Amino acid sequence: MMDNLVDPAEPPDVQIARLKKISQVLMRRVETQTDRDGAAYSQFERAVVLEDQVRRRTEELERALGLLNESNARLSAANVEIEAARRDLASAIEAVQEGFALFGVDDVLLLFNGRFCWQMPDVRARLHPGMTFADYIQVVSRSAMLRLPAGQTPEDWAETRMRRHRRDHVIFNLALTDNRWMQVSEHRTANSGTAIVQTDVSDLMRAEREQRERLLDNQGRIIRATLDHLAQGVAIFDAEGLLAGWNRRFRVLTGLPPQTFTLGTRFQRVTDQIQQSFRLADSQSAARIAAWMQDRAGRGALSFELTQKDGAMTLDGFAQRLPDDGFVLSLTDVTAERDALRRLARANEELEARVAARTDELRDALARAERSNASKSRFVAAASHDLLQPLSAAKLYLSAADAAGTNSSVQKAGEALTNVERIIEALLDISRLETEEEQLSQGDLALNDILSSLASSFAPAAAAKGLRFRVRPTGAHVVSDGLYLQRIVQNLISNAIRYTDRGGVFVGARKRGDSIRIEVWDSGPGIRSEDRDVIFQEFRRLHRRASASEGMGLGLAIVERACARLGHGLDLLSRPGRGSVFRVTVPLTATRPCRSEDSGDPRRLPSLAGTGLLVLLVDNDHELRRAMVALLEGWGITVLDADGLEDAIALIDEMDFVPDAMLIDYQLNDDVDGLDLVAMLRKRFGWRPARIISADRSPVLRERCARMGLFPMSKPLDTEALYHFLANVNPAIA
Repeated sequence: MMDNLVDPAEPPDVQIARLKKISQVLMRRVETQTDRDGAAYSQFERAVVLEDQVRRRTEELERALGLLNESNARLSAANVEIEAARRDLASAIEAVQEGFALFGVDDVLLLFNGRFCWQMPDVRARLHPGMTFADYIQVVSRSAMLRLPAGQTPEDWAETRMRRHRRDHVIFNLALTDNRWMQVSEHRTANSGTAIVQTDVSDLMRAEREQRERLLDNQGRIIRATLDHLAQGVAIFDAEGLLAGWNRRFRVLTGLPPQTFTLGTRFQRVTDQIQQSFRLADSQSAARIAAWMQDRAGRGALSFELTQKDGAMTLDGFAQRLPDDGFVLSLTDVTAERDALRRLARANEELEARVAARTDELRDALARAERSNASKSRFVAAASHDLLQPLSAAKLYLSAADAAGTNSSVQKAGEALTNVERIIEALLDISRLETEEEQLSQGDLALNDILSSLASSFAPAAAAKGLRFRVRPTGAHVVSDGLYLQRIVQNLISNAIRYTDRGGVFVGARKRGDSIRIEVWDSGPGIRSEDRDVIFQEFRRLHRRASASEGMGLGLAIVERACARLGHGLDLLSRPGRGSVFRVTVPLTATRPCRSEDSGDPRRLPSLAGTGLLVLLVDNDHELRRAMVALLEGWGITVLDADGLEDAIALIDEMDFVPDAMLIDYQLNDDVDGLDLVAMLRKRFGWRPARIISADRSPVLRERCARMGLFPMSKPLDTEALYHFLANVNPAIA
């Protein structure tokens, strides 16, 4: 109701006066007006209430007026402080030794000190607060004190400067006239304004330039000294083909007059004078040099040869383009080399004539030797065949004589006859292999028939020496001569058992594409690389004297010649002191694929056959182990498998090998786990790459493996992960 009687926008004193006037009017109405039913008294009460409200309103207005006066006083004090701070700021920036200017968020100049642009008086005179940054840059770009880079206009400079202004922080040097420089540092302030600091760096730039010039002088002296010590003659030309430098050797080799060697001499004049004493090797060289000089951009390396007209000296010339489109020309004296080549050519011609004559003589001698060798082979074959008959009869008589009781002399005679029989059979094999008329009968063979027969034959001999002898069965069918293939494997096994004193001999086969590789492993003394050719020679036995009782050293000679005649690959891998493995590669029968466990990887991952990787596999699950062997051998990896800890240790002891990698099942027999076996093998051989195979996915196993630096592979195995693990293993031997 009170809001309707007064206007709040009016001053407080006006509102108070109006309320007092209204109160007086109401009081007069109360006093003069009578009302029979008590209306006058009601008006009186209303007037009393109204007067109380007017009083309270007046007090509130007085308090508001007091607050307003207090605020005005504080504002006045703040303005005084701001003005004092502004004066302090102006004094502070004026005291700064560098030029300083501040632009606001709208890129308008707010303030600057007396040293701002002091090196550019024409710019200084036009500065004023409220000037935009773009106008300031335009004024600077046209200043007479600004030294613009070559080829740059004031508009280009201003555009580049405005691009720099968009960055938050930028520092650059400004070149001025009178050999002066100004460093400009521009930084964005917290409220997005711009602060610019200008520093005079003229003294620093002059000192740096003087130091650079001293360094260039030193480098120039070093380069000149280096050029003078070169065996080649060197001349340097600039982009216009003018002589810029040379060494003493260049003057000596060319023999040009001293007046030629002055700075600025043209390349054409130098070449013209050189050709007065030298001639180019061919007629095209002059055209090539001229074209090379004209094509600056496409200059590559240029080679040519110069020979003195009297033939006393030959120079090899080489020109190479420099980064500034100049080029360097070098001349090398190759007279001695050319003379040596000519003498060598004459010697080669004489040698070729002598070789041709000697070849004719050797051809005749070879023909005579072949005829003699054929006669010898036929004689050996006939004599061996004839000798075998009485030897067989003599053995029968000795057996009959010994039937009544044991006679050591008879037994020794029988053993001697057996050894002689083996020698005669070996000689007969050699004779047949050297006779080209001997036809080989190659056909489809079941490889396991040969291996199983040899396993039975050699088991007693291996047992007699206390060796472990294992032959892995296979279902492969191969193309070969059955008699000679059996003799090859038989001789390899016989040699392995003969030279192995402890450990064992292992025989197996694995598929390699459309062929299969028969391998004979032993833990014998091994073969040094320098002896690998000797062992295949007749009547040669390493470390032992050839004798009839222990063999005459014909076994490996027969193996090598039989493999050559049959077209079977033969290779050897050996570690001296650790053992050897002989490998014979035989083609598989096309119509009867190998059905053994040596099948290849169905994923057809790249073969690892060339790595020579040897992996130890330990798993007590027979079927899983067979599948793993087939998979790994299909990748070209050599696998030695065992079903538990004891079998693995025995295999390692007997074969005496160090695995390149280990695949160990976690749960083995007799409460032994794979981690114990890995720890035992690492203690013995040192650290070896290994994987733990398990169906156990518990955190406990992962933690145990992590403590040993191992990584568990869960069953069923991820063959690709297994392949990549093995592909990154570095074999212990090549």
